[in-house]
Amino acid sequence: MRREIVGGLAALLTAAGLIASAPPASAGCLYGGPYISKCDGAVQPDGTWQRCVAVPRYIPNGLSSYLVPEKHCDVMGAGQQFADPAFADPPTHLAD
Repeated sequence: MRREIVGGLAALLTAAGLIASAPPASAGCLYGGPYISKCDGAVQPDGTWQRCVAVPRYIPNGLSSYLVPEKHCDVMGAGQQFADPAFADPPTHLAD
């Protein structure tokens, strides 16, 4: 009985965390391709915005394996340089 309760609480906390970390409603998002999602936050007064990219990460586990999403966020805007060109593609705000 305790396992079901603990499992239910873990699922509830996971769902709440995903909802809390979701981008704001005004964000523009792209899905698919080499990433799970690529979402831009609201444009700030200085012309910058936050872009978050989620990619699948391979986790080996004994004779099995699984994929987990890995999220990376950074500030976008004029004059920003990135080591990964896929992160900055497109270089414009996604909601525009």
